[in-house]
Amino acid sequence: MNVMNQQNPFPAAQNCDPAELGWMQGTPPAADKVIRFADGSGYRFPQLRWSFANQRQLVPTVTVSRGLAACAPMPVAARALPDIRYTPLDGGAPCSWADMMDATYTDALLVMHKGQVVFEHFGGVMGPLRQHIAMSVSKSFMGLLAACLVAEGALDEAQRVAHNVPELAGSGFGQATVRQVMDMTTGIDYTENYADPQAEIWNHMRAGGVLPCPPGYNGPGSFDAYLPTVRPLGEHGQQFTYRTANTDVLGWIVRRVTGQNTEQMLSERIWQPMGAELDAFYSVDPLGTAFAGGGLNTGLRDLARFGELVRNHGRVNGRQVLPEAAVADTLAGADPARFAANGPATLKGWSYRNMWWVSHNAHGAVMARGVHGQNIYIDPKAEMVIARYASHPVAANIANDVHTLPAYHAMALALLA
Repeated sequence: MNVMNQQNPFPAAQNCDPAELGWMQGTPPAADKVIRFADGSGYRFPQLRWSFANQRQLVPTVTVSRGLAACAPMPVAARALPDIRYTPLDGGAPCSWADMMDATYTDALLVMHKGQVVFEHFGGVMGPLRQHIAMSVSKSFMGLLAACLVAEGALDEAQRVAHNVPELAGSGFGQATVRQVMDMTTGIDYTENYADPQAEIWNHMRAGGVLPCPPGYNGPGSFDAYLPTVRPLGEHGQQFTYRTANTDVLGWIVRRVTGQNTEQMLSERIWQPMGAELDAFYSVDPLGTAFAGGGLNTGLRDLARFGELVRNHGRVNGRQVLPEAAVADTLAGADPARFAANGPATLKGWSYRNMWWVSHNAHGAVMARGVHGQNIYIDPKAEMVIARYASHPVAANIANDVHTLPAYHAMALALLA
């Protein structure tokens, strides 16, 4: 479906504010205001406008500890937010920054320029002390962690997946290289069309406990039970195709290589060193395995701190936290020719490297992207980081891109002025 030029069939953001609708309020909540995981209402619009910021009330989780040290300061810039005007990608009338936030069901948004906060907004049930689900922005954390291991020589990107995880030898991943998994150029029989109820992504989510299982379900009961069932289709390394299963395979590889679980590794390598303000957490499958492909939940400010860490090539307060080579490799991107056939229509000329989306534009912008509008947008030339949480009714990010991509670039240009 071409989302551009499509009429939005959903209520406007201001008419489905989760706080105003009163979801899960009261002791106990009224029957028509209850949201549950088991009946699927937690992933139904407009209820998801509440549940995206309340995952711990719905699913099992594990903590990514921020440790005991003081958080890194986030100074507020003296300058006011520039007046932002942009033209949507669908050619509509010029819009303001506020228009963008309304059109994309923004829950929280923060803009940093040269390490200082120039704009911060919380709406709905979000606030500075609440974590929001990052969806597939989670992938960019795992991709960068794997890139760090490659830079340190602890992980061989040319090695076959089956070498590190023999359990996947007979699957579609077995003969793929680690690099092909990291850049999603594997040839596997797996579709990720969120509008198709028969897409393989839904079986993946049910196996991992991310979505409720239908009555009589007798399929795999964990990520590690599901992933070996993915069959090969096509040749590895030929072209990019976005598939969440790659990230959970990468998470398995990284756990096997390091001997650490995902939440421990993220805490020790990123969350504590960067001076996070809040603990983060992952949703986990029935065996307690973190959902690397989309289960990370963080505070907005910490999402921005992570963006700043990447913008500064892995440094925090002059201290090298991540291998600079890993960040440089990520920012450089991959071959756009391998991206062209299957990349989103709104990302022409981009590529995908270490599970980051790389623009190759004049500003060197890169993104971490998650369904329903979760974003980290880094513009190195403008020295700008945007962290955004949202609850757009349409899963595919092309619905957000119409507004967010031109608005983000307009912000970068204004900050450069």
